[in-house]
Formats: sequence, structure tokens, C-alpha cells
Amino acid sequence: MRTQTENAARVVVIGAGMAGARLAARVPGVTVIGEEEHAPYNRVLLAEVLAGRYAPDVIALPPADVRRGVRVVRIDPADRLVHCDDGSVVRYGRLVLATGSNPVLPPLRGLGNTLPDGVHPFRTLDDCLALRAAVRPGTRAVVIGGGLLGVSAARALAECGAQVVLAQQGEHLMERQLDAESAGLLRRHLEALGVEVHTECRVRGLRCADSAVRAVELADGYELEAEITVLACGVRPRTGLALAAGLDVRKGIVVDDELRTSDPYIHAVGDCAEHDSTVYGLAGAALEQADVLAEVLAGRPARYTGTRALTRLTLRSPAASAAPAPALAGALAAGTAATAPATGALDLAAFGDSRPLPGDDVIRLADATKGAYRSVVVRGDRLAGGVLFGDLGAVGTLARTWQNDEPLPADMSLLHLLTNDGGL
Repeated sequence: MRTQTENAARVVVIGAGMAGARLAARVPGVTVIGEEEHAPYNRVLLAEVLAGRYAPDVIALPPADVRRGVRVVRIDPADRLVHCDDGSVVRYGRLVLATGSNPVLPPLRGLGNTLPDGVHPFRTLDDCLALRAAVRPGTRAVVIGGGLLGVSAARALAECGAQVVLAQQGEHLMERQLDAESAGLLRRHLEALGVEVHTECRVRGLRCADSAVRAVELADGYELEAEITVLACGVRPRTGLALAAGLDVRKGIVVDDELRTSDPYIHAVGDCAEHDSTVYGLAGAALEQADVLAEVLAGRPARYTGTRALTRLTLRSPAASAAPAPALAGALAAGTAATAPATGALDLAAFGDSRPLPGDDVIRLADATKGAYRSVVVRGDRLAGGVLFGDLGAVGTLARTWQNDEPLPADMSLLHLLTNDGGL
């Protein structure tokens, strides 16, 4: 029987993102191979770097021994070898794919294989630093995509002094997390920061001149002048290595409850992994999967049964002062999207499914004076989801009840769910 040290010495991880770094911290002796030149960092805090609130080193994760700037070009499952672009070959006993995801590049006219000058994805620290270097006060910037990433990018660019337009194809912002009412509050807050928001707005293409973007063309023929265009249209799991190695791939790399792929010696975690037909694309899920896999690799019984994740976002008013860097310690450790509180900040939290089904109970409280909004969906005797906007006094208890899938007390008034202590 192999010891943990003997097992760990033979573990190779491809990918030095949050999942790979977490695994390296939990399993001694792991070999981590990462494409980026940077040390591992907390990707959910990139908007804070873009806004200039934090330097890149503030979002660094705990140190890990990583072969940086090395790209894996091929996996040989038969001989259990990893081939790298620097000519090196690494043998593994267990291989972990933590290859993450790539930003989706929408099929827009004028957007080819090479991005025009001024067009930026927003996925890596290099993307963030390039965008930060390009923006100046008064720069005309268009953000395409109104999900969590697009909202974060638009807010950060506005804080840099840019003239920002946010174009969202759907009916309202952050459709995956928010209901219409809370999305309306979010829109008004962004507009108060100077962001011009367009929903139900389909982008047709880019108008470029001299290999640089000049405008974003909408389907109705209207043009948005742009010196900078940010693509925030979602992400797609990186599965190329897995496909070439003959692994089972659907939306992502298919894994079982031990995060094992169709090859018993290869595992996958993070944005690239598909568990029970779900690709999470969330930091919380990536960290939870890495923790379970660390136990599996150590020979201890552990199973991954899915992640019930909370999305949290802080938007600051222009006059808000930033909290000191140590306030980020909890977010860095947890890998959540929460940021440090600040004066004049507006907090948003969403969990589960905020869209009710027939037969669900919906409880809402709104305070127009404070700009606060709370809504939870109750399905049977359990929370199905909820949105809290402004005052987040109840979020801790509500989120724990939902994450633990706990039944609600039978004698509790539903209105008590939205009191400051969650009514529990």
C-alpha cells in the first residue's frame, strides 16, 4: 500500500489556476505546470486590480511550486507521460487536469482569429494589466456582456474614469443570478456610477480602422463609439488536451464523484470539469473539488456531490474609500467573489434559483429609502434560492441554510426569513 507521500510524489497537475494551486497546497510534492508567467492568483478579484484598488501581488494565492510559463502540448495516457512545449517530458502516476476555461469570443463581424487593437478579453491577469494600461480618464469603452464578469469590468472601468457603455443581449443584467427587480436596482446603481446600460441589445460587429477598433455595431444599425472594447461573453472549458488523449468530453471533461475521468489515472477539477452534467465555472466549486481530490489522492474516502455556490459582488460609489488590503484575507482564502466593504458600497448576494416555479412561495421585502431589496424562493420546506441587495444582514444564515439543504422550521413565519438574523 502506497503512503500519501509516495502517491503525492507521482501527482502531476496541468494548470496553475485556483484549483491547481489549492491542490498543490493540500498535497505535498505535487508537480504543477502552468502556462502563465505569474504566480497563482485569485481570479475573482481581477476587477479590483483593473480598478487600481489593489496591486497584482495583493491577489496572489499562497506560494506554490509551479513550473511557470510552460505549456503542455500532449498527454500520453498509455505511458503516463506529459509532453511540454519546452521539450521536457514529465512522467505521472496520477494526472490532474486543471486547465480552466477560455473566454468565449462571439461571432462578430470584424472579429477574426487575431483581436484588433483595443479589443480585450477579461480572463487572466495579463488581460487585466493590458486593459489597465490602455484605459485613461475619458476613454470610450464598450463592455459586451452583462453577466457578473461584464458588470465587474464595467464598474472597474468607470472607476478608472472611462466613459463606459455596457451592452447586454438579455432582458436584464446578471440573468443567471438575479430576478428582474434586483437587476433593475443593479442597473440604476451602475448608471449612478456613469455607466450607460443597454439591455436587449444585440451586437452585430466591430468597425475597425488601421487594425484598431473604432466602434461597436449593433443589430439595429446604431454604433457605439469605442476606443476599448471588452469581451465578457462567458467562458468555455479548455478540453483540447483531454479530447486529444481520448478522454470522455461533453461540455467539459466528464468526471465521477472522485473527480476521475474515463481514464482511471487521470482526474479533472475546476472550470474544465463536468460533474453530473454540470460545468460550474465558479471559484467555489473549483476549490471544493480540489479539496475532495486531495482526500482521494491521499487514499481517504471522499466524494464530490456538487457545489451550492453563493455569488457576491460589492459595487462602490465614486466617493467610497477602499478598505485596506488585509481585509481581503477572507476572500482570498475562500476564493469567493466578495470584496472588502467600503463606505457608500452597495452589496449584492445571490444563491440558488431566484426564478420561482409553479407552487413555490416567494417572499420579498423592499426598502426604497435604503435602496435595499430581499427576495427568497421557498420550494416545499426548503430554500430554492434568493437575492439580497443592499443590506446583507441575513445573507449568512440564509446561505448556510440553502447550502446545507436544511428544512425550514415548520412553525416559522416565511416573513421571518428576511429578518437580519435570517429568522432561524
